[in-house]
Amino acid sequence: MKKFLVIGNPIEHSLSPTLHNYWIKKNNLNAVYNKKKLDISDLENLIEQVKQKRIDGINVTVPFKNSIIPFLDKLSEEAKTTQSVNTIYLKDKMVIGHNTDIEGFELAIKNINYDVNGKKVLLLGAGGVSPSIIVALNNMKAKKIFLSNRTLAKAENLKKIFNEIEIIKWGVLPDFDMIINATSLGLNSEDTIGINYNKVGSGKLFYDVIYNPSETNFLKSGKKIGNQTENGKKMFIYQAQASFKIWNDLVPEIDNDVMELLN
Repeated sequence: MKKFLVIGNPIEHSLSPTLHNYWIKKNNLNAVYNKKKLDISDLENLIEQVKQKRIDGINVTVPFKNSIIPFLDKLSEEAKTTQSVNTIYLKDKMVIGHNTDIEGFELAIKNINYDVNGKKVLLLGAGGVSPSIIVALNNMKAKKIFLSNRTLAKAENLKKIFNEIEIIKWGVLPDFDMIINATSLGLNSEDTIGINYNKVGSGKLFYDVIYNPSETNFLKSGKKIGNQTENGKKMFIYQAQASFKIWNDLVPEIDNDVMELLN
């Protein structure tokens, strides 16, 4: 039996097992997918288990997308560019780190028929998924990317990789067409982002990488002032589909049942 895993801390909110086990069952695969809360000290041993073929594939979520890299043998071009890994597999006796978040985000935005070309984007957060979103936004020809993070040093580290971004202070609002929450603020119902929504206006796209809960306070506030809102569910599904294909050499179907499954 193949064994797959998603790792993170926290991990309780993850719906990866629900989705992957649905696809496993639908495609009659002899496999199981679980979630595991780890500490950074557990990562080396985890990768050793992949080398020993005791684990067949791993998804990586907050806060390990970057800290897992030193334990891997090789990175895909996408993982190299972003220094962010969300999918791990064994090939030719080498443990490889890949990034399906770029593809996941691009497909999610195209799915809602939003045209990023020429748009100004405010990205909140400089954590694990942010480099993937920056690459995707560049691929889709965003005109300008503003980056705001509570810890300035983390934002400055990202600017070393992506010189084209402009760093702005947390809480400051530039003129933008699209705002993306790539922080973990929103996982808890009481979480709020320190934004003066009265200054935002309407007709913009509020995008939250978080998909559970399905509507964060950030999205509720955006909707209240007349903006389009979208949570991270489709990005989550598309990145998962890409991981599933790598591990099982088949593309699982995204049907209505999959969308309903994650409501």
